[in-house]
Order: sequence, then structure tokens, then C-alpha cells
Amino acid sequence: MPKISDGLDDWRRTHYSREVTPDLDGASVTVFGRVQSIRRQGGITFIILNDMKGIVQVTVHRENSERSLLEKVERLPQYSLIGVRGVVRSIVKAPHGAEILPSEIKILSEPRKDLPFDPYGRVEQSIDKRLDLRMVDLLRPQSNAIFKIRSVVLESIREYLYSRDFIEVNTPKIISSATEGGAALFPLLYYDKEAFLAQSPQLYKEQLAAVFEKVFEIGPIFRAEQFRTLKHLSEAVSVDVEQAYVNYIDVMELLEGMLKHVVDTVHKRCECELATLNVKLEPVKLPLKRVTYDEVLHILEGGGVKVEWGEDLSTPILKTYSKIFPSYHFIIDWPTKSKAFYIKPKRDRPEVCESFDFMYGSVELASGGSRIDDRKELTERLKEKGLNPKNFEYHLKTFNYGIPPHAGFGLGLDRFIMVLVGVENIREVVLYPRDPQRLTP
Repeated sequence: MPKISDGLDDWRRTHYSREVTPDLDGASVTVFGRVQSIRRQGGITFIILNDMKGIVQVTVHRENSERSLLEKVERLPQYSLIGVRGVVRSIVKAPHGAEILPSEIKILSEPRKDLPFDPYGRVEQSIDKRLDLRMVDLLRPQSNAIFKIRSVVLESIREYLYSRDFIEVNTPKIISSATEGGAALFPLLYYDKEAFLAQSPQLYKEQLAAVFEKVFEIGPIFRAEQFRTLKHLSEAVSVDVEQAYVNYIDVMELLEGMLKHVVDTVHKRCECELATLNVKLEPVKLPLKRVTYDEVLHILEGGGVKVEWGEDLSTPILKTYSKIFPSYHFIIDWPTKSKAFYIKPKRDRPEVCESFDFMYGSVELASGGSRIDDRKELTERLKEKGLNPKNFEYHLKTFNYGIPPHAGFGLGLDRFIMVLVGVENIREVVLYPRDPQRLTP
């Protein structure tokens, strides 16, 4: 059985691992972290300590260490959480060119069981095994790097939108009727009424844009789809943006500008994490290519793939087409019947709407467009889609008081992170993914 913790007492961190450099030679420091490895070589013990910033080497010399310290080091299990007080010594072979010669070590927590896999080892485990104990998996340098990059992405998205006067909002995730229509809803009992988990904040953000003009939300969306693929989840995070007095061309420009800012920021701030993942970010050159739906069909036909006009573009079809457009681009001007009821048809060609999908090769990352801003037109579109306007009266009635022209998009954050970090399975980039087979941890 592990011994009782030494306790934190008045110990507090003075430095992170990455800050222990030759510039601190001779300085006293206090660090905390998890024991990544222990190597005993003659009268010297090397401990690699891992914290949120990286690793630091702690070197214990038997000949000039107190007996109490040596006894702790002798029985110290790998993966223990410890605190170390000591003096920094410059040494070329250590991480960052310096090590810590400890005077005291506090053992704060020891593992009670053997870990199901070595998070610092080279043997790759299946994702399901790793997800079953996600906390341990997140000790893996690769998993750890992904979520540090994800945090920077979120920060840079907010930074970009705030700098353009957008207001961050939060909309309900328990709703009375479908936002998008369709059957992919999670029903729940809301007191004595039927309710659903929100598929999208779409209608709410349209109403809010009528007041605040520029709004965005970063939050969960829920889709009760029965299939399990590498790119779908039952709970995902969406970056939803809506702006008044613009159309779909304007919000495409906003989206591609946000993309460039995010990629540039990650490249600048996540050098170590990108190196851990062996990822080289491709620079974003603006403007991105815009390909019409009609042009996509023409390209596919030239490659021997026939798609009837008005049909959606399936993943296998898009994989064929993505050989020509393998990177970021837009597919624009989709058939009206293929898009949601709130997307605005073109005046001169109403069978086509002011819409776009933001793509990376064959992967759809975002969709958006100009929105219908007339109650009568929106009511007719609901009927065309087989939806009952009465179920949307809470939204339709706001049009009685004036709704400006507006446009927006929804970006799938999880898919976007997949593309940035170069992984094939969306579950790698979500801390605790939910799909038809997984409800825990």
C-alpha cells in the first residue's frame, strides 16, 4: 500500500520545468510534477519530472545527499506526484541545459495500481483502451500536445472575433423543437414536457444578431445520428458566428481571415507541441479558392463520376473531387433544396441559394450562408421542407419587429482541430467523446 502523502504544507511552485535553464545556475527552486522515469546508475539516480510545461531532470548523488532523501528516492515509484526543492546546476546533457540537485522531496501521491499502459512508452495502444482511462492517456506527449493546441485555437478564435467587435453569447441547449428539422434529436423529459438537446444555436443567434449585430458562440451541439464514423460524434463543439448587414460573401471573408489568424497563432505559439506531433502547418494564403456547386459537378463528370443536380455530395464523391482541391477552400452556391430552410435563395436564380461549405479536401469543416430575413418567405421555406411553421412561431414572430439582412456560419471545432494536428479519428481531439457506443468516462 502506498504511504500517506507528505502533504503540500507551505510548499509552492517557484518555477516550471521549462524555466529551469543555465541562467538559474546556483539558484534555489521548487518544482512539482509527475515522475516520468527513474534511472539508477551507480551512485546516481536520475529522475525525469513532467509538469504542464515539459520535463526537468532531478539528479540525486548518493555520496552527498541526506539519508532521509535517499530513502525516499530508493522507494519512489514511477508516475508518483512529487515536489522537489533544490539548487539548479548547469549541465549540457540535461533537458534545457540544466538539472536540479534536490535537498528535499515531498511525495504527494503514489499510484495504487499498475497503469494499464505506459503513457510515456513507445507501444501504441488502441484508442478505445486509451479512452477508457483518458486521464492516463493525456499523460502521453501526443495527446497532451493536441489539447494544448486546442486551447490555443480557442483563445485565438476569440481573440480574432473580439478584435472585430463581436459579442460572445450563450444560448439554450434545452429546446422545445428542432432547429434544423430532421429526426437526429436527443429527446428528454423537461418537467412534464417533451424537450430536446439543441442541434444548433442557429435561430437564437439570428435573433441576437438583430440586436447586437455581431455575435458568436462556442458551445456544444447534439446530433442523435446512429452511425459511428471517424468524423462524427453525438456531442460536438461548434463555433457559431452571425452578423447583421452582410451577406454570405462577407462572412466567408471573415471565416478565412479567422482561419489565417488561428493557423499563424498556432504556428507561433505551439512550436513544441507541433514538433511532438510531427506536424508542419501549411501557410494559409488568402483569398481561398471558391468553387461553385455547378463547377464541382463538372469536375466530377470530367473524372467519370455522375451526380444529379440537386443531390448532396457524399464523402466518397468528395474524396474523388478533393484530389484537385486537397486543402482549404469553399464550395459555394448550393441548390436551395439541399440546404436548411433559413438559407436565402438567390433573387435571380431561386433554385440556388447564397450558401457555402468550408472544406479541407473532402472534409466539411463549416457551413454557412445568407439568411432569409422576411417572415413570409421563411414560412414558405418551412412548408417546403415539410416543417410545421407553428413549431417555429417563437422565432417567426420576431420578424414582425424588424430583422436586418444577416449571414453567418457554424464551424465544427473538433474537425478543425483534426485537420490542424493531422489525425484521422475525431475522438483523438475530444477529451471525453460521446458516440452511439460511448457514454463513459
